[in-house]
Amino acid sequence: MTADPASPLTGQERAVLAMERRSWPGPGAKERAVREELGISPVRYYQLLNALLDDRRALEEDPVTVNRLRRVREARRGRR
Repeated sequence: MTADPASPLTGQERAVLAMERRSWPGPGAKERAVREELGISPVRYYQLLNALLDDRRALEEDPVTVNRLRRVREARRGRR
């Protein structure tokens, strides 16, 4: 991510992290919420999320969520 490390997360970045903290009732619910609540495509959402996982500011903002998602990402990479 190219953001200034001293600047706070944007509202959109915080919203992406908040969406990841929620649980989802079934297939498609999260993607629908991404479109309706954030106004972006699911593809763009996952691009932003992936960049946030490598952003120190996101780790400071929500260490539990970021570390959980980093573990999931590493496990997926290990299966490839």
